Parts: sequence; C-alpha cells; structure tokens
Amino acid sequence: MIMIPQSTSFRFSSNSFAFSPAVTSRSLAAPFNRSPSSAALSFIRFPNYRSALPPPRSSVSKSKSVRVQAMAAEDGKDPRLARISSAIRVIPDFPKPGILFQDITTLLLDTKAFKDTIDLFVERYKDKEISVVAGIEARGFIFGPPIALAIGAKFVPMRKPNKLPGKVISEEYSLEYGTDIMEMHVGAVEAGERALIIDDLIATGGTLGAALRLLERVGVHVVECACVIELPGLKGRERLGDKPLFVLVNGDA
Repeated sequence: MIMIPQSTSFRFSSNSFAFSPAVTSRSLAAPFNRSPSSAALSFIRFPNYRSALPPPRSSVSKSKSVRVQAMAAEDGKDPRLARISSAIRVIPDFPKPGILFQDITTLLLDTKAFKDTIDLFVERYKDKEISVVAGIEARGFIFGPPIALAIGAKFVPMRKPNKLPGKVISEEYSLEYGTDIMEMHVGAVEAGERALIIDDLIATGGTLGAALRLLERVGVHVVECACVIELPGLKGRERLGDKPLFVLVNGDA
C-alpha cells in the first residue's frame, strides 16, 4: 500500500503525472467511487511510507501537465499497463488524516489485470535460467510466487527481523531515519544459483540493495532486480551498483 501526505501537490494531464506546487492536495482528495476496473492511478513511494497519486481521470483539469511513463516490454507501449493501473484505487485519509492510501487489493480482485502484471514479468524471465525468485516483504510476496511457479524457480522470502522461524542470515540497510534489517533462511539458496529479486517499487533502493547484498554474500548470481514502478528522482537505481533493474512503470518524480 502506498501513502503520501496531503501537503504534497501535483499537476495532471490525461495520462501522466509530475510534482508541482501549482495544485493543492485538496484537489486530490475527492472520493473514489469507481469500480476496481475503472479507477486509474499511478503511484510512488518514499523511504518511510508509501505514496499514492490520484488517477489521470480525476477532476483536476487535463490541461495540467503530469507525466507517467510506461516502460513494459522496453518501449512503453504495452496496452496491459493501462489495465493494471486502472485496477488500483486510492483511499484518502487512511490510515490517518492527510494520507492518500493506495489499495492494491482491488488489483488482486481484477483477475485480468493481476494476470497481466505477472505475465509481463514471466515473459521477460522465462528463458533466463533463473532458479531463485527472491521476494521482498511484503509486496514481493504477492508477485514473486506466481512468477516463480511460471518459470520453474523456487520462491525465497526476504523478511524483516524475527519473522523467519529458522536460522537466518541478515543484512542491515539504512533508511531516512535509522536502519532496518533484511533476513533470509540459511540454506534457502546455494552458491552458483541464478536469482531474480522482485518488489513492487524502487524508491531509494535500500531494501533492494540489502536483498542483493544478502544473496551475493552466499554466492548467488543475481541476474536482475525487478519492480512494478521506479521513482528515478530518488536515485534508488544507483544503490544497486551495476546490477540491472527492470521496471514496468517509470514515474518521473
């Protein structure tokens, strides 16, 4: 789920978004009464909370300029991206006033949009001889298992501290305020295996970077990291070093 304070403001066009001080957040808080298949939005995330932007078809004038760049299949023209975006709704003032909450449960209710999401990743990785799909808590747990099953790989959960019951290997990483830890079961992977790391979004790159270091410490070759959306303005890609990153949606923050 992705949230953003109402103090942030945006400008809109028919199919994209960008930050701007010209429009106040009050124009973003209109209720969303559409069905899951018709509410369109694109979303972003910041270090300590998740952030949501309203859909392109909001009441804000379409003459306003906001940009969302779809990057699936390398050229950004795959029509499945619009269906995925339209299946997600935004709930204002949840879990507290001033927050716009992105509810991905509506994507999961839309079997076509959810299948499109998985298919886009499967099409990319089915022939790359990947034996491990490592999913980052928590949304990586949604996308990772069906991708792993489709490409014939095992799924390995990368979890926060004290969530895995067996012996673990840990990696600390930095947040905007303090640090956190990523853990994986000892013996879940073997040296020489080829892995894909999957998460919903890359912002500052802290969690993806920790998962990458954790796998490489035990001799696993990480083929690629993959996310539904990237926020290039937060430069998370830089924390992955020379490791390739694939994203479906490029939000130009």
